[in-house]
Amino acid sequence: MPSIADESAPQFFIILNAASGQNNTSTVCTIIEEVLIEAGRRYELVVVEDAAQLDGVARQTVERACERGGVVVVAGGDGSINTVAQATLGSGCPLGVLPQGTFNYFGREHGISSDTAEATRALLTASVQAVQVGIVNDRLFLVNASLGLYPRLLEDREAFKQQYGRNRLVAFASGLVTLLRHHQQLLISLEIRGKFHDIRTATLFVGNNRLQLEQLGLPLENALENDELVAIMLRPTGMMAMLWLLVRGALGKLGEAQNVISFGFKRMTIRSSRHLKRRVKVATDGEVVWMDTPLEFRVSPHPLHLLKPATTPEPGTLDTGPDS
Repeated sequence: MPSIADESAPQFFIILNAASGQNNTSTVCTIIEEVLIEAGRRYELVVVEDAAQLDGVARQTVERACERGGVVVVAGGDGSINTVAQATLGSGCPLGVLPQGTFNYFGREHGISSDTAEATRALLTASVQAVQVGIVNDRLFLVNASLGLYPRLLEDREAFKQQYGRNRLVAFASGLVTLLRHHQQLLISLEIRGKFHDIRTATLFVGNNRLQLEQLGLPLENALENDELVAIMLRPTGMMAMLWLLVRGALGKLGEAQNVISFGFKRMTIRSSRHLKRRVKVATDGEVVWMDTPLEFRVSPHPLHLLKPATTPEPGTLDTGPDS
């Protein structure tokens, strides 16, 4: 029999993005509801069918949760988590996560299972912890942000997923195709700690996720521990060298490559020039948008108040599902 609802426990306000991952929406809803009903936990569940409405729904839900002293929970991939986190940042409202995406870097980094039942049960005993957030102009990122080749790679990967499905092999194949047909270099002007640097690169990648950096083979986790972000750039190179970098990244040995520049920072500005258009495509946690330059990357002064499992395994040790 279901437990009697605990009126003293904060209510969960759950947002489910139906477009995330491969899971059946009705099945996911049933799992979440069964766990919470059995635990006697009050909740509201909103299913978002149209991804374009996610931001508006998130802001309304955060407002309602704050008024009632509740907790916002997002069920979706890294992009969905990003959108809801953007709405909660600075509100004081805690955020819970039920990972549903392909890679789930954010959930795995913080020890949150991709098994919906297990992750939902973990919310019941989770504690609130402050989590570092990156900002580029007015948009946050939890995992990474980038411009140049990487946003193009993400757009091509999404097109491949639509046609061939969501898995790592499809992602790798789409990256290979992107490199073969796109090899434009950017000349960007960076300002770091008051000093200017002109650098030619195919892409600028800014990381905020230790697990992803480790998988790429970049030993820069100390930067994140020191409340910094990590910048990664590729020196100008030929097509074959770029393909070799893709392989090294897949093997977790990108940090050993001579053509890779990486460093930690707290604030970095990219200014427009005749080589960089005033409006550029920027990817934040897998979502590609247009932004006006200059671009300012920095650590957010406001942390994300995340519900983390009471016992957090080492990142990457969890079952991440067949599509991760």
